Amino acid sequence: MNELQTLQNDIDRARRIVFFGGAGVSTESGVPDFRSRDGLYSQTWKYPPETILSHDFFMEKTADFYAFYKQKMLFLDVKPNAAHKKLAELEQAGKLTAVITQNIDGLHQAAGSKNVLELHGSVHRNYCTRCGRFHDVQFVKNSVGVPLCECGGVVKPDVVLYGESLDGPTLEKAVEALGSADLLLIGGTSLAVYPAAGLIQYFGGDRLVLLNRDVTPYDRRASLCIREPIGRVLGQIKVR
Repeated sequence: MNELQTLQNDIDRARRIVFFGGAGVSTESGVPDFRSRDGLYSQTWKYPPETILSHDFFMEKTADFYAFYKQKMLFLDVKPNAAHKKLAELEQAGKLTAVITQNIDGLHQAAGSKNVLELHGSVHRNYCTRCGRFHDVQFVKNSVGVPLCECGGVVKPDVVLYGESLDGPTLEKAVEALGSADLLLIGGTSLAVYPAAGLIQYFGGDRLVLLNRDVTPYDRRASLCIREPIGRVLGQIKVR
């Protein structure tokens, strides 16, 4: 039996699927990842991207943060790919209970997924650090320099920067979903970013499938590993 047929059989049998994904899910839509050879962290900048995308840098060098953020973190013209669409289809069929994502691009929602747990927030939500008013992503994208609220406060993306904590309620929902899942699909993530990657330990089922181009620390625990582009793989799955 080939890998795709094994995956199809796993999905056919499952009743409570949870998907846990990272940057690799969106690369087929044209969003660059972070840690691959050509990824964002391999590029040369005045400051390392890990430094720019930190809470301290945002607070101390806000203009430099936004110069990078607007150019390299906002991809507003991209569309959901076959992976996003298939996951939404699985949810609509009542088979998938949650998408847990480290991505901030909103493509899962654009594809139609409803129960999306965004561990690292979303570029589509932005709030004033003074009055708390929310602003959409176009407000940030179209601003000159640092986006300022009408009250004069600095607008901050509702994304988790280095040095910031993950959202507690979102984590609790993720743990609950993983604990009740009978099939966990992991895709497009190196499982190297903590604490997000540590959530995998809460999976209570017996079928763990890894859809990832590169080796991960969880490969030995997986019941199935497929090293093909995730959109190409999930695009061939039938929902029934």
